[in-house]
Amino acid sequence: MRARKKPWTQEVLQEAMEQDLLIKEPEQLKGKWKKHLQTNSLHVEIGSGKGDYFVGMSSLYPEEGWVGIEKDSVIAGYALRKSFGVIGNNGKFINDDTIKIDLWFNENEIDVIHLNFSDPWPKKAHHKRRLTTPSFGQTYQTLLKNGGQIILKSDNQQFFEDSLVVLSKSFELEDIWVDFRSKEHPEDIISEYEQRFIDLGQPIYRSIWRNRK
Repeated sequence: MRARKKPWTQEVLQEAMEQDLLIKEPEQLKGKWKKHLQTNSLHVEIGSGKGDYFVGMSSLYPEEGWVGIEKDSVIAGYALRKSFGVIGNNGKFINDDTIKIDLWFNENEIDVIHLNFSDPWPKKAHHKRRLTTPSFGQTYQTLLKNGGQIILKSDNQQFFEDSLVVLSKSFELEDIWVDFRSKEHPEDIISEYEQRFIDLGQPIYRSIWRNRK
């Protein structure tokens, strides 16, 4: 479901482009992201939502490069508003559909892909829309460097279990949690969205996968 249009969205997007925070033509940086971000490590968050994780992690790890991707322009607008004056040169944003991700990044260019609370598309007929389909898995394997990681978090047990099966065909499981927030993990930012589930006492599922080519 798309977010309701906000009168300020286009103004925020335009300002973000002028600040080189929102990348209008990401394909022009294909193979050049690390140089552009002045880093040796590139993280890509697919489905950044309102940007809490993107903003928090890029601030917590300023020596690493962070690219957030969000398809919905209104939601991206919220993320970009939070980024103004906070994100350094190590953080950039893409407002477009992840289906085009192989047009934006080179083979072996990405160090870590973050999938945080992706839409579970619970109906079986809609599973093909998930970000953990076999097709996306093959794409991630190509774009990740050898030894690169996928870090997956979800509140949806069925989606998480289904994703484990799919990802196991292309990646090596490195670590897994069925109640990730039962202990403190200061190295991993809690978004406003995630906090809702924590407050409800729902477990957060998390897994880390290693790319082996």
